[in-house]
Amino acid sequence: MHMHHIPVDALTTLVRDVFVAAGCDAAESNRIAVHLVGANLAGHDSHGVVRVPRYVEWLEAGYVVKGQTAEIVTDGGSFAVLDGKWGFGQTVAPQAVALGIARARQDGVCITALRNAGHIGRVGDYAEQAIAAGLISIHFVNVAGSVLVAPFGGVERRFSTNPVAIGVPLPGKPLVLDFATSLVAEGKVLVASSGGKKLPEGALIEPDGRLSTDPHTLYGPYDAVGPRNPANGQGAIRAFGEHKGSGLAFMCEMLAGCLTAGGTSGPVSGRGRIANGMLSVFLSPKHFGTQAEFERIGLAYADWISACRPADPAAPVLLPGEPEQQRRADRTANGVPLPDETWSNILATATRLGVRSPA
Repeated sequence: MHMHHIPVDALTTLVRDVFVAAGCDAAESNRIAVHLVGANLAGHDSHGVVRVPRYVEWLEAGYVVKGQTAEIVTDGGSFAVLDGKWGFGQTVAPQAVALGIARARQDGVCITALRNAGHIGRVGDYAEQAIAAGLISIHFVNVAGSVLVAPFGGVERRFSTNPVAIGVPLPGKPLVLDFATSLVAEGKVLVASSGGKKLPEGALIEPDGRLSTDPHTLYGPYDAVGPRNPANGQGAIRAFGEHKGSGLAFMCEMLAGCLTAGGTSGPVSGRGRIANGMLSVFLSPKHFGTQAEFERIGLAYADWISACRPADPAAPVLLPGEPEQQRRADRTANGVPLPDETWSNILATATRLGVRSPA
């Protein structure tokens, strides 16, 4: 598999220019570009620039709306419900997160419920924003109108990939746990379909119950360069951890879909667009009056975990967030690796919009 290693600045500029050409203003285009490239830098390629063509298609179809401001529809001080009005997730999700951070820093705790947001991307990014403000955060996410994942024991789609993220601000050891409740994120199937890393065994399931690693199970027929539509496939992604991941996915629907009133993954109404819901909890250790002990105990425990004798001497035990830190350092220095087909899809979108590709 041939990989292009694209310098970070060149890739960010290209993605920004694509969204400017698609009609977004410079600030929003830059937010989208920085977020998507940032996901690649963290090693979450499923939520990175592989999504550029799809985002542009959604914008052109009216499924996502440029230049939106999240509207506060319920305000209880320590909690708030916000409507993203179908805006780009990289615009409206940071607005909800900024509100939660500001109020938690003032009052010690805040819960925000965001609905009707475009694809919000890598959820760990929002946990990292809270960590930078000295806050613990917990995020539950669903995707209204999208069914991709079979529940434990089933072969039909009932959930989306429904990620969970938790951020903990330990001094010098920021901890970020960020994972989909599916065995793989849909974006990883997208990456695999575009010449990227192959799927793990049993990631997908066919209607007859056979396990699969073939992206066609999810997408049906597709060309090497061109769109991927999960609606064309007959199979599903599997939940991770058997009943445990399936149960977490179900609760993401309850918290991020039902409580936010944004809707659940299905039944799909045929509206064509999908929307993220996100329930976020922000906690200030300072206000709990235990920050010094929280940090002392937390650091001691983290160090004890890191000191565990590894099964493979060449692969030490890592804390949540450390793999992302290592990949970020490597890719910042050496460029973002993109498979041929992923890079070709991005360049095809850029060319269609009249954007010059980097040399």
